[in-house]
Amino acid sequence: MKPWILIETAQTPGHGAELCLYQRDQEFAIQADNLELMNSRNFASEQALATLACKKLTDPSEARVLIGGLGMGYTLKSALDELGETAEVLVMELVPDVVRWNQGLLAHLAGNPLDDERVTVQVGDVAQMIKRSRGSFSAILLDVDNGPNALTSMDNHWLYSIAGLETAHAALKPNGILGIWSSDRDAGFAKRLSQVGFDVDEVPVRELGKKGGHHIVWIAERI
Repeated sequence: MKPWILIETAQTPGHGAELCLYQRDQEFAIQADNLELMNSRNFASEQALATLACKKLTDPSEARVLIGGLGMGYTLKSALDELGETAEVLVMELVPDVVRWNQGLLAHLAGNPLDDERVTVQVGDVAQMIKRSRGSFSAILLDVDNGPNALTSMDNHWLYSIAGLETAHAALKPNGILGIWSSDRDAGFAKRLSQVGFDVDEVPVRELGKKGGHHIVWIAERI
């Protein structure tokens, strides 16, 4: 098997993790401080995050969706596949280089979703967008860490706290959906979701060819 080749690196703002983009033949991977965040061969759970959340929307044709974390574009593409032609999707990506990678080297992986006219991309912290919003979004999808613990940026701890979840709850429209990706289960996080007023489904998703356990997608409906 051919070795992985380091293509580029990018620094997460605020002295966060260093992101490394690797390639092996037609396969790509992004690591944060030597921990793999995503891989172009295994992305079923990233797709499930968007698909499961958007299928619960009462009016997908008019939905306004916020995605935190661009990744390799799979969550964005799956959201677009579920939404109508007049829907809007705002993607907040903390690292400018990740946006650039998705506009170039990685664009083909998910079918060039950034070219869709329904999509707006902003470089910045999704937490700040959530704080500025109130009753604005039909769904908020978060895939910015490896689960409900800060990894790429220590500032992300707030997102998974009671205060952060209460703010996300307020940023959603009635019956809005909060979707969060995780590499593993977290009973304490599921409890916090319920505490702030979400009806929570925990969905295990096994990646193609992945040995061991499942990834987890939380689909939490505002009640």
